[in-house]
Amino acid sequence: MQVHRSPDALPKFTNAVITVGTFDGVHRGHQQLIHRIKKLARAINGESVLVTFEPHPRTIVYPEDTSLYLLSTLQEKIDLLNQYKVDHLVVVPFTKEFSRLSAREYVDQFLVNRFHPAVIVIGYNHQFGHHRDGNIELLKKLSDTYHFTIEEIPKQLIEDIEVSSSRIRLALLEGDVKTASHLLGHHYFMEGIVVRGKQLGRKLGFPTANVQVPDKYKLIPGDGVYAVKAALGQHHFKGAASIGFRPTVNGNHRTIEAYLFDFNKDIYDQLLKITFIEWIREERKFESVEKMVEEMKRDVERAKVKLNNN
Repeated sequence: MQVHRSPDALPKFTNAVITVGTFDGVHRGHQQLIHRIKKLARAINGESVLVTFEPHPRTIVYPEDTSLYLLSTLQEKIDLLNQYKVDHLVVVPFTKEFSRLSAREYVDQFLVNRFHPAVIVIGYNHQFGHHRDGNIELLKKLSDTYHFTIEEIPKQLIEDIEVSSSRIRLALLEGDVKTASHLLGHHYFMEGIVVRGKQLGRKLGFPTANVQVPDKYKLIPGDGVYAVKAALGQHHFKGAASIGFRPTVNGNHRTIEAYLFDFNKDIYDQLLKITFIEWIREERKFESVEKMVEEMKRDVERAKVKLNNN
């Protein structure tokens, strides 16, 4: 898959079959759409082209909205899309100026001038342009003028995509990573930098990696303890991760801590990928640190059992 980060420097596509969307999480609904794009491209000896935006349009159009949770950062989205062998991914910088394009300008200056599409794949409810006054009917009217055809994504698939995205986010916020994984078609994961904490885990016999996720919009699963897999470059580990406020030791901010089995090295400032396999338990306050350590030992054993079954 070729990744293009500047719409001003695109190659000349051959019979481009394009679709535009956020593709957040690249879940099962998106995967169906991707398969359709690739099939259409093969049928006309063309190229599949997915167009997405960075940052997410809502952060520009509604900057005061703090409710946005994303299932994937841009790099995570690229990594996921690459698995499905799309020919081209075009990452378009979303700006206020871009958001002010009229629907006709969007079609003329953006879709046609940049991509010269043979086929545009669009959902029945897709809206575009300033005031969101562009839709599939406008594209159909312009198709003869600009020499492209329209493929409409079935209403059921669009609704499945929207419902799946909402259900995935809700499941993750509730700690239900198993349901989220089923809807995604892959395990949910996140990447973060290992930072220095208070090193309490090391003192208790459980040296943990304190992970800081740099993207403020990335959805962090609900508080609790999870069986996880982790990757540090090309090295892979099994482990347990805890998300929450550490009430037993009077924590005052939310942390993400990963305990990697049979590993105890300094990995500060390195990028750690955490993949959530299964929920173990909720976060809770223990009577004493000693009681907490006893439960942590049980957490590790539970995690090992769950990971051996996955």
